[in-house]
Amino acid sequence: MSFSNGSPSVDLPVYSGSIGPDVIDIRKLYAQTGMFTYDPGFLSTAACQSAITYIDGDKGELLYRGYPIEQLATHCDFMETCHLLLYGNLPDAKGKAAFTRNVTQHTMVNEQMQFFLRGFRRDAHPMAIMTGLVGALSAFYHDSTDINNPEHREISAIRLIAKLPTLVAMAYKYSIGQPFMYPKNDLSYAGNFLHMMFATPCEPYVVNPVIERALDRIFVLHADHEQNASTSTVRLCGSSGTNPFAAIAAGVACLWGPAHGGANEACLNMLEEIQAMGGISKVGEFMSQVKDKNSGVKLMGFGHRVYKNYDPRAKLMQETCNEVLAAMGLENDPLFKLAKALEKIALEDDYFVSRKLYPNVDFYSGIVQRAIGIPVKLFTGIFALARTVGWIAQLNEMIGDPEYKIGRPRQLFTGAERRDVVEISKR
Repeated sequence: MSFSNGSPSVDLPVYSGSIGPDVIDIRKLYAQTGMFTYDPGFLSTAACQSAITYIDGDKGELLYRGYPIEQLATHCDFMETCHLLLYGNLPDAKGKAAFTRNVTQHTMVNEQMQFFLRGFRRDAHPMAIMTGLVGALSAFYHDSTDINNPEHREISAIRLIAKLPTLVAMAYKYSIGQPFMYPKNDLSYAGNFLHMMFATPCEPYVVNPVIERALDRIFVLHADHEQNASTSTVRLCGSSGTNPFAAIAAGVACLWGPAHGGANEACLNMLEEIQAMGGISKVGEFMSQVKDKNSGVKLMGFGHRVYKNYDPRAKLMQETCNEVLAAMGLENDPLFKLAKALEKIALEDDYFVSRKLYPNVDFYSGIVQRAIGIPVKLFTGIFALARTVGWIAQLNEMIGDPEYKIGRPRQLFTGAERRDVVEISKR
């Protein structure tokens, strides 16, 4: 296509991906016209080429390396999903065993990390702790911090996937004053995390298989989600050549925001606020406030910025939610009954249906995590744990891209024009 603002037109190449919208290559636009494009939030800008994750928000479709999320969440576990995102293919039985063994052998963290952890207040937010701990990994693993060395990237990827559950569990144990539990190599990835979270040295801990499956599904559903805010942060941070641990720490910090990874935490806080107002009897009143634009009341856990249809992950998480509540005998828990009442209204009320404010994955995953016993403040930490593999896959893809450069967004400057400093006595 061509562009012209009255001067001679400029030809702009158009490229087509394997699926999804075509893109207009504007890399030479400034050199030829002296103009930038303006796109706050980069909502209409493709900042990279990627072959990892594809989302069609209108169809409600999410693909990891071409595989629908529904199929992966039903037929594959998190270790298979990690292998797929990192290497581009689903492993066979032998490959899965080798990859799982490799991850399992790196689940312990340096003992000095405990001293680092003890520098935090006991009531510190887990995400504040996680940002520090993940960044601190680069101080302990000097042998895998060269972002341009493929072997370093490989071992740092495995280390991050393996150690995030250990760090999240350590942050939780520290906050409640319990002793840290070391990883157990005979457990699955999700089972090991549950053991580190909820076991104590006093008595044996048996992993509940229903909860284990539920947690594994949460990990699969959150493993990657295209060029979202935290993934873009990891790419931008990594584009400077910083080490993988620092880049992932930047992703953790970005994920902390309530508009991103903190959404399921905000959702549970909303449910608890309604419960404090009077519970189910106040649902109608609360929904009326949501509909009133002047009230400032927001319905958290419903609708999605990308999906203009039902979030495909939400249907899968809804199944898991019902399984977990039934297995734990919590169907009559007041908070969960309240959540079901909200869900029913949102799925049937024309106001919400017409605006496509369907329950999203955050709504159900928050309920599941609360049922499991994970404190609300730790929800975003679980999200970071699951998303780490996606961040690493995206980071590695960027480094291997011959077109990659250090990120440098431009601006539309609206400040003061050039002016001279006046001596202080004359101002």
